[in-house]
Amino acid sequence: MKPTTTDLKDFGLIPEFLGRLPILSSLHPLAVDDLIRILTEPRNALIKQYKTLFRRYGSELGFTRKALEAIAQEGLDRGGGARGLRSILEEVLVDAMFEVPGSVSMRYLS
Repeated sequence: MKPTTTDLKDFGLIPEFLGRLPILSSLHPLAVDDLIRILTEPRNALIKQYKTLFRRYGSELGFTRKALEAIAQEGLDRGGGARGLRSILEEVLVDAMFEVPGSVSMRYLS
């Protein structure tokens, strides 16, 4: 049974707000596999962005499946979902992002 606007009004929401909600839907929480897909599959996925960034400086960046799972799990643990993935990647890669541009020895990172 889907909630109706009457149910939401009884719950305490004001009618002016309810009139702006044309569609009500239920959302399922994201799982680790969902977050990994978000990290890797879209055309402008975060992993692709970071690989491109490192490639510009002459280095190759790689992620194992286990690393992607750890990043996704951290996203779930923090409760930020997909929006929090960028900050997690930045925390993980911050040292490498500062060392790679001037380094000759850092060619491959994984």
